[in-house]
Amino acid sequence: MNYITQARQVFAEEITALNKIAANLDTRFEQAISVLQNTKGKVIVSGIGKSGHIASKIAATLASTGTPAFFVHPAEALHGDLGMISSGDTFIAISYSGEAVEFTNIIPLVKRLDVPVIAITGNHNSSLAILADVVLSIQIDKEACPMGLAPTSSTTATLVLGDALAIVLLQSKNFTANDFALSHPGGSLGRKLLTKVSDIMHIADKLPVVSPQSSIKEVILEINKKKLGMTGVVDSQMKLSGIITDGDIRRVLERYDSFVGIIAADIMTTTPRTINSSVMAVEAIQVMEDYKITAIAVVDDNNNYVGAFNMHDLFSAKLL
Repeated sequence: MNYITQARQVFAEEITALNKIAANLDTRFEQAISVLQNTKGKVIVSGIGKSGHIASKIAATLASTGTPAFFVHPAEALHGDLGMISSGDTFIAISYSGEAVEFTNIIPLVKRLDVPVIAITGNHNSSLAILADVVLSIQIDKEACPMGLAPTSSTTATLVLGDALAIVLLQSKNFTANDFALSHPGGSLGRKLLTKVSDIMHIADKLPVVSPQSSIKEVILEINKKKLGMTGVVDSQMKLSGIITDGDIRRVLERYDSFVGIIAADIMTTTPRTINSSVMAVEAIQVMEDYKITAIAVVDDNNNYVGAFNMHDLFSAKLL
């Protein structure tokens, strides 16, 4: 058996395990969702060994999708961290065997606080299952490990079950992309979901502006000075009449032998693509890609010319 075949066998074993868990989902999953929906405080997720690593990830996923949660190591809970748990919380305990002695010791203490316990286990007859209020099964036929020793299929099943809990909760709460961004402001996704056109556009003295009567020389100097590859053409009230781009200048060179007498009004695009300053930057990116433009004018609801930006500004903001 070659390495690729061995790897595909691992995939096959774990997919089989996932299909079994999915097929066996029943009203107990709905009960767990109901408990989590009614949680007034936090969700504490706990596990030891490999289950602990999975528990930590599940807690992180819940927290980032609108359900306040954190991980507590069951051994540490016995030595002070139990103080993190209070009435109004929900406790998720993960143990495939269901016989982790740490849980046997702390679950009764957790229940004294009137905290509901959701067990994720592969053994419905275990001590953990008996103590829990809701039991979710991760029972599998075999691990992907050929010796049946290393937690593989079971940990994958646990992780996916945790994802299912988080995503169903997310949808039940109408959690939006903007809500997600608020908990991820430092990442690239957060930047994309939180950055508006007004955050990146050039304004005031950095905004390229000419009048319809400006000469070609004045237009070129303004484009070069402001370095956006374009300039807006405005009337005396700053209403946008049109735009002129580097490309428009090149086309003038092709059409005319001399610039003498040519003004901005002669060469501007009178119906340019524009965007409002309140629009999210990701929407602006889509507009620019759809119309194959590298710079865009920003207007307000009254067509006043208030800003402009180009692809370089999007790169600088790390939106591309």
